[in-house]
Amino acid sequence: MTYLGKIGELTLKGSNKQEFENLLVHNVRDCLSGKNVKIKLIAGRLYIDCEEEDKEAVEFTLNHLLGITGWALTKTCENDIKKITETVYQVAEEAHKKGAKTFKIDSRRAYKTFPLNSYQINCEVAGPVEALMKVDVHNPDVTIYVELREKTYVYTDANKGCRGLPVGSSGKGLLLLSGGLDSPVAGYRMLRRGMKIESCYFHSYPYTSEEAKQKVVTLGQKLAYYGIKTYLNIIPFTEVQMKIKEKAPEAWSTLMLRVCMMKVANLLAKRCNAKCIITGESVGQVASQTIENMTVTEHFAEYPMMRPLCGMDKEEIIRDSEFIDTYETSILPYEDCCVLFSPKHPVLRGSVEQAEEIYKELEVDELIKKAYEEREIVKLTFGDEPEWKTWKDVE
Repeated sequence: MTYLGKIGELTLKGSNKQEFENLLVHNVRDCLSGKNVKIKLIAGRLYIDCEEEDKEAVEFTLNHLLGITGWALTKTCENDIKKITETVYQVAEEAHKKGAKTFKIDSRRAYKTFPLNSYQINCEVAGPVEALMKVDVHNPDVTIYVELREKTYVYTDANKGCRGLPVGSSGKGLLLLSGGLDSPVAGYRMLRRGMKIESCYFHSYPYTSEEAKQKVVTLGQKLAYYGIKTYLNIIPFTEVQMKIKEKAPEAWSTLMLRVCMMKVANLLAKRCNAKCIITGESVGQVASQTIENMTVTEHFAEYPMMRPLCGMDKEEIIRDSEFIDTYETSILPYEDCCVLFSPKHPVLRGSVEQAEEIYKELEVDELIKKAYEEREIVKLTFGDEPEWKTWKDVE
């Protein structure tokens, strides 16, 4: 059986288009490693040939593959109008059995030496199908696509793809991953722009539970379905948070927590060669996400800050989380460290100058370094179980 993937944004690239296409094929090979498949990319189409036993793995891969706009399982035949007509009828018959009553033919003749043009092909192959269904070119129950290339591919309405660019084409970023709705969506949106990601999660045991940690590991694994391979750094942050509670003004506790997170993120980004720090912040969503407070947070970051959700509202974020299958995990009732010791009246418009003074008084640099060095690391790979490591294992 043959699957066809439609390449979207990559077709707009210039002289470097081949690099993007090669990376897309490489990513597919990684996802389907160990499977008996043949993969090729020709003239804006990705083709995967496989046996029945690998059908589920191929479809799962195509549903999570960044860089294609859609995909379909096809029937193939020779570039012969009689063979094409027979194949179209078979596809139409299957659609009719599923309840389709109207149809439309959409032919594309990339094989330019074929004697009939696209309109003539439409007319020729539609004739037999009219014995099953009526033609409706405006709102058909099923569209039957006929693509003439080195051979002919026939398929019905394609499944939607994730679009975007192949992962690995835009460098690497460090994602601050929590157990909420926002940060997994932020990670996905940067993956879709071709960026590899490594993640970090701040864990404050015993105030945050082991279930909360496992929840984030699950979210990281779901992102690995799109990112192919990544690492999740779990930072033990209890001592840092207790120091903040002890020495920082109560109204500033959440903002100083964000500042301390940036300090750890700087160390991690340098170690994993990330070029930016990614957060799930959305302007005005919570007290720490006012423009003034986001300015304070960014002041302490040594890398560019990427906030792909900054102009989105909660309904849009929820819609994306449902699409990438993180919603049900994100709403599990296990709280992360961001909600610990939250002040009743947090500062809304902090200043960089005041934040620097408070941070200096915390005397928390050694605790931050200790948290960084005592982190746990989970290797997350497409299709594999999470693999726990120490930080020395991945040096």
